[in-house]
Amino acid sequence: MAWSASKVFMALIEDALENTDAKNLLTDTHKAALYDNDITPDNTVATANTVFNAGQWTSAGNEVFDAAEWATGGVALTGVTSAFASTTYTFDAANTSSGASATLAAVFGCLVYDDTVADRGICYNYFGGSNSVTDGTFTVIWHTNGIFTATG
Repeated sequence: MAWSASKVFMALIEDALENTDAKNLLTDTHKAALYDNDITPDNTVATANTVFNAGQWTSAGNEVFDAAEWATGGVALTGVTSAFASTTYTFDAANTSSGASATLAAVFGCLVYDDTVADRGICYNYFGGSNSVTDGTFTVIWHTNGIFTATG
C-alpha cells in the first residue's frame, strides 16, 4: 500500500479512443498535485477515480501542499508539448516548481490532471521515495523522455 511506479491512467486511453471527453493534452490547462505515501495509485481505475480531489486523490489527508507556494490542487504545468515522432508519443512540460519559500514534507509523487476537463487524471508519477524542502524551492524535474511516453 504505497507508491511503486509511474503510470498513465488506462481511462485516459479509453476515453480518448472512445471520444468520450473533449480532453486536449496540448491546449488544456494541466496541473501537478503532490501526494504523500498513504495512497496506492492504481492506473486501472474508472475515469471517476482518476479525478483530482476524488477517491484517494483527495486533498484532505493525502495531498501535500504549502498554501502560499504549492497550493492545494497543484501547480499548473507550463511549456506543455504533445508530440508524435516515428513510433513514440510524448507528453511533456517544463520542470514544475513551487515558489521560493515552500515547506513540503514527505512528498512521494504527483497526480498530473486536466484542470480544464473536470479535473480528470492523466497519469501519476512516483518520485522514488520521500522528498522534502524547508523554506526553499520544490521542483519536479520531469524525465528526459517526458512526463509520459507511449510507443506503438
